Amino acid sequence: MVSLPRRLGKAGRRWLILFHRWSGIAAGLFFALWILSGLVMLYVPFPTLTEAERLARLAPIAWDDVAVAPEDALRTGGLRGVPAAFGLDMQGGEPVYRITGHDGARATVSARTGARLGPLTPADALRLAGEGAPDARVESVARDQWTVTARYDPLRPFLKVALGDVSGTELYVSQVTGEIALDTTRSERAWNWVGAVAHWIYLTPLRARPELWRAVLLWLSGLAALGALSGGTIGIWRLRVRRRYAGGTVTPYRGLTRWHHLLGLAGGLGLSSFIVSGWISMNPNSWFTSVSPPAELRAAYAGTPPTLGLDPQRLRDFAGPETRALRFAAIGGRWWIVAEAPGGPRTIGTDGATVLDARLIAAAAAGGFAGGPLRSIRLLTAYDAYWYPHGADPRPLPVMRLRFGDAAATWLHIDPRDGTLLQRLDRSGRINRWLFDAAHRLDLPGLTGNRSLHDAAQWILNLLAAGIALTGIAAGWRRLRRTLSA
Repeated sequence: MVSLPRRLGKAGRRWLILFHRWSGIAAGLFFALWILSGLVMLYVPFPTLTEAERLARLAPIAWDDVAVAPEDALRTGGLRGVPAAFGLDMQGGEPVYRITGHDGARATVSARTGARLGPLTPADALRLAGEGAPDARVESVARDQWTVTARYDPLRPFLKVALGDVSGTELYVSQVTGEIALDTTRSERAWNWVGAVAHWIYLTPLRARPELWRAVLLWLSGLAALGALSGGTIGIWRLRVRRRYAGGTVTPYRGLTRWHHLLGLAGGLGLSSFIVSGWISMNPNSWFTSVSPPAELRAAYAGTPPTLGLDPQRLRDFAGPETRALRFAAIGGRWWIVAEAPGGPRTIGTDGATVLDARLIAAAAAGGFAGGPLRSIRLLTAYDAYWYPHGADPRPLPVMRLRFGDAAATWLHIDPRDGTLLQRLDRSGRINRWLFDAAHRLDLPGLTGNRSLHDAAQWILNLLAAGIALTGIAAGWRRLRRTLSA
């Protein structure tokens, strides 16, 4: 008589095989989709307007037309408290102040007349973005495939200007603020349909509902993760290295299933890591805090500075020859002026003499961080395991790392050139860095600084994973046909 533990073990193995088989049939196409689209994403990121692109499109500031003081522009903007962002640049041929509140509200004020500028018309958008492009055309866009995320909500609706150039460039001009928020090219759009859009299931009707999109991805990637893990378990269980099967083989399977088993043994760990870490990226149960510094931390870091008190004609004294924008930054209860140029920012105090340095930045951060005392300050001049470039995010150097003694063991990364809070990384974020970035993106020591080696590792693991997925799909399709025809 077979004992109860043996019966349970036999039943458990049977159910494990059935689960792997049918979860693979259900999710196999998604496996293949994620793998192949992930390879595309190595080379073509999701469209965004980089800082370099933004500055390159700005004309030099017409200083003779700047007649309104920054303080007056703030009052006209009507946003309460110290703004999250406040700057001066050009909108076409007119200098303007751009103001952003901590709640995301935006205001654009003419630096020439002091009037708050209203919504742009299509003709305005053509003049601003389509100058020099005789074939340019414009259309109104509330939300589309490339502006689907919530970060664009304060800027909606957009006027999309297609320049009609050989690259198929399209510029998205905010109808609310008049600023160019995004640029895309025909090549970017085409590759992203088989890259990021497919990988993230970034279809506009679904992605426009963030909680629904997140739930779909969590359940789908969770099922896929269980399918991959069950396959790894079966693959190891059915492997025989010493007491081999008939014919001296290490696997009992034949044909496609044999290849599926062997490829699974070779690349199953990589595939499981990709899928499980992809599920982790959706932050199940909110295990991980965001690396973006929250609004309350930014506000505390800014402090409550006095009025700017700057004569508008003095503003040019803070600019260099390549300056394309001035940014007024509140740090530690004081105003600082950042001259933004293609070569990088330069920051000085409103007195024109005081230079922002690490001591002042650290004091502002320590004074604004109520969670715990400042434990250490370090200036990183080279990338390390927690500060490194990946994808379209180059991450500047040098960078300041401030460590605090709060319950979450928070680190802040701050740009010493202009005092920008770049990243908040607490204990959960550092754990997530290894569970997601290391496992999913292969952001590993020795690979992050070597693009060719990193890409080679990605291709090897992804091609093995593609072999597992494709042989599984073929074997699953055969099984499904037999089941349906029975």
